[in-house]
Amino acid sequence: MDERSLGKRLQEARQAAGLTQQELCQQANLSFSTLTKIERGAIKSPSIFTIQSIAGALGQGLDELVGQGQTGQKGRKLLTTKSGVKFIYFDVNGCLVYFYQQAFARLAEDTGVRSDLVEAAYWHYNDEVCRGIISLSDFNSKLASRLELETVDWQKYYLQAIRPIIEMQEVLQWASERYKIGLLTNIMPGFLSSMRREKLIPNLNFDAIVDSSAVAAIKPESKIYEVAQQKAGVEAGEILLIDDSRVNLMAAERLDWNVLWFDDSRIQESVDRVKEVIEPAAS
Repeated sequence: MDERSLGKRLQEARQAAGLTQQELCQQANLSFSTLTKIERGAIKSPSIFTIQSIAGALGQGLDELVGQGQTGQKGRKLLTTKSGVKFIYFDVNGCLVYFYQQAFARLAEDTGVRSDLVEAAYWHYNDEVCRGIISLSDFNSKLASRLELETVDWQKYYLQAIRPIIEMQEVLQWASERYKIGLLTNIMPGFLSSMRREKLIPNLNFDAIVDSSAVAAIKPESKIYEVAQQKAGVEAGEILLIDDSRVNLMAAERLDWNVLWFDDSRIQESVDRVKEVIEPAAS
């Protein structure tokens, strides 16, 4: 659909909803100038996220408003980004949920052990459990022993500490309706299922889930990316990895993947960058 046709369709939908331009701007959180330009067809390829905001304010789905095909996991019309990406992998910690730094502090508070000692002991065994070399139970036992405690339930502290990055999870939901998507994460056994059960990450029908503990490799090791590409079923140059670790991204980039750094200390800036990168190519 060209810009003029889109603008006319939006104008008709707005008028049918009984809204003035100013009222729609307020409800969609848009500037008056942006809306008037879109309705005139004066903005070339307006952001799909802007159109989605307008559709939401009008009480319509995006595809209903612009007249495209079905979306959703079962009936979705798969798209390609402007850079040729067909499959998007999302990291979990630091990307879909805030990093679990508070878990160290809470365990320290409950046990009287210094927080820096808790964190040092944690990282001493983290790679082993995330590779699946040791079980979560073994990890808890080793962590407790090193800290001179009777028992530790790390998963409890982890789940209490993490919080969803809502803005990024909304992007994930949106992307799931248009692209093949997956999770690619260094994580302990059973954590992903617990996070989905507790609604800390969306319970979507992911096209691929690459759990480090299940494939016996962690980022930035090449094996985990090879497994991920095989699961994605596309060429390396058609994959995008969104991750908060530059080291992990550099490893993916060496394999010809597209990469995007997510900075969880600058959420809105990072989300805006993600939205820009995953804009669909013009149909």
